Amino acid sequence: MKSDLVDLRQKAHWVWRETLAVHRRAPETRLASSLSSIEIFVALYYGGVVRFDPANPRAESRDRCIISKGHGSICMYPILADLGFFPMEELQHVCEAGSFLGGIPDPVIPGYETVNGSLGHGLGVAAGVALGLKRKGSDHNVFVVAGDGELHEGANWEAIMFANQHKLDNLHLIVDDNRISMLGYTDDIVSHGPLAARLSAFGWDCLEVDGHDVMAVQSALLRQKDQAECRPKALIARTLKGHGVPGLENAPLSHIMNPKPELIDSLLEQQP
Repeated sequence: MKSDLVDLRQKAHWVWRETLAVHRRAPETRLASSLSSIEIFVALYYGGVVRFDPANPRAESRDRCIISKGHGSICMYPILADLGFFPMEELQHVCEAGSFLGGIPDPVIPGYETVNGSLGHGLGVAAGVALGLKRKGSDHNVFVVAGDGELHEGANWEAIMFANQHKLDNLHLIVDDNRISMLGYTDDIVSHGPLAARLSAFGWDCLEVDGHDVMAVQSALLRQKDQAECRPKALIARTLKGHGVPGLENAPLSHIMNPKPELIDSLLEQQP
């Protein structure tokens, strides 16, 4: 089901608010990393990109979405609840004893495919899944959402070469390019340089978009999904870590910062 411009923007704002509310109740969750990826997940799940069945999350008919930056996907909790993967009331119990919604998501959560704690492995897993689906003659796609900081891991570049070697045009890498990793700006640690040019040099079809323009993200994903060029596809979404939260947005240490509860309360009151 494809949503129109107003619906997607409204949904992204709703998810932003719900993500703040979840963090307000469970401050051990990673907020800044989750705020940068909201429009990516809204486009994927509300924009007619990913095929899924909330009543049967493991249905063979589904596309696979592997969330490599698991810590930065707390915004997926309200999305999955809203879509019917589990009851909305579960959002009140994130990180509580007995809840399946933890600070780092894992496959016990309906809608999650893989273990997402150790960074840098999602793309390799996704490449293997994409190859398996191709060899079975399946027309389903594999999407993997990774942070730009993860691309410091060499295993990703092995997967990037592997995907090109096997012409995995059913594989879609979406980079949440917020340019900040745990201890500062990624360019100050190991620069990716012109990331699109580098991925293109490895044989990937690459697009770049404003990662907070949900319609641009949706349009790019749908365009790449419809292409059949025997090349894996990458979408580089330029985002801001901590998007929309004063003092957190684009701060070099935002990965490990928590806004004060009073600030979250104020934001939720100001932006209905």
